[in-house]
Amino acid sequence: MNISTQLIYLFVLAIPVACISWTVTHEEIFSELREYLLKKHKKTKAVAIKKFLFLFICEYCFSHYVTILILAITRYTLLFSGWQGYVVAGFSIVWIANIYMSLYGFIRTGLKKEAVITRKEEQALKKQGESTDVIRQQHVGSTRRALEQ
Repeated sequence: MNISTQLIYLFVLAIPVACISWTVTHEEIFSELREYLLKKHKKTKAVAIKKFLFLFICEYCFSHYVTILILAITRYTLLFSGWQGYVVAGFSIVWIANIYMSLYGFIRTGLKKEAVITRKEEQALKKQGESTDVIRQQHVGSTRRALEQ
């Protein structure tokens, strides 16, 4: 496989690694599992068990497991054909996948921030509209009283 094809594979294989790692470590569907593992992590005294449990909580750590699985399925190597190619490919995929996850996290945070700002602006406009309605009602009421007299 030539180097340009290897690089295309690198950037493509990093996508499912990032997707799976982010989903397991951040999304709601796995929240119960994460909370359980986090409780176990905090309670246990054994360092080896703490480290093992942390691998399922941290997206960077978990991306190593997913990368190993992807490499086993695809037999993808980078630059070298033997075990050295697997090592280079593994760390490269982890690195690219974590760039993808960082970008996704950055974009997602920005979207959430925009949603919060929009919600606050809508609430302020609603309050402003309610206070305008109260003023109108008071004005209409005083006008009626003046007309009745």
